Amino acid sequence: MSRRSVEDYLKAIYDLSQTEQPVSTTDISRTLKVAPASVTEMLKKLAEKGYITHSPYHGTRLTTNGKRTAENIVRKHRLLERFLHDVLKVDKTQVHDQACGMEHSLSDDAAESLCRFLRHPDRCPDNGKIIPPCDLEIGSCAECLELHNKGLEESGKNDQDRIAVGNLEQGQCGKISLIRGGYNVLQRLRDMGLKPGTKICAVRVTPPSGPVEVSVGNSKIVLGKGVASKVFVDLEEISLDNQ
Repeated sequence: MSRRSVEDYLKAIYDLSQTEQPVSTTDISRTLKVAPASVTEMLKKLAEKGYITHSPYHGTRLTTNGKRTAENIVRKHRLLERFLHDVLKVDKTQVHDQACGMEHSLSDDAAESLCRFLRHPDRCPDNGKIIPPCDLEIGSCAECLELHNKGLEESGKNDQDRIAVGNLEQGQCGKISLIRGGYNVLQRLRDMGLKPGTKICAVRVTPPSGPVEVSVGNSKIVLGKGVASKVFVDLEEISLDNQ
């Protein structure tokens, strides 16, 4: 079981599990173009390694460790797509396949440098999917740039899962842990009362292309899709119903 095959499977499961439903063996087989029997055998190995939970006929889910590993490779893949398209001018119809061949050899440090070079992009070019955030213990991309420019070492890794405000379910709450973008974005959101450490709750959630209404303190703010994809929170075990 090579690292590449593990990452390919976890990435496929991650892309297929954007709903609460478990992922079927058939869907994985179709995505990876691998025989169902081979998929079943690989899923058993991934379950033994703690990357997934798998039950025959009931589907597959990523564990916490599996999700973090998957998000890491998905982040590298989508950053590479942006680099290929934005810098090398590769047509967006070709970036996916080329990024697939490069993602496994890109180190974590190189991915962080690539993100800074590209000025912290938030979506990939071919299908507009959100690029998963980094797991550094920083509050904003502006802070990342500042620390890097000063030659300071990173402050460590964030142990909690970050979720974009645009992906919150109605009633979910959390504390802002990362704001993606440069100083202008950070200042604009600060003016709205949104900064790292601020508690935020989803009051009203519209379809994926629509805005999100959130509560911040005693105020309610409507965030457009673009802004909501730049603000990430660490979920809390509370909801609006318990406030």
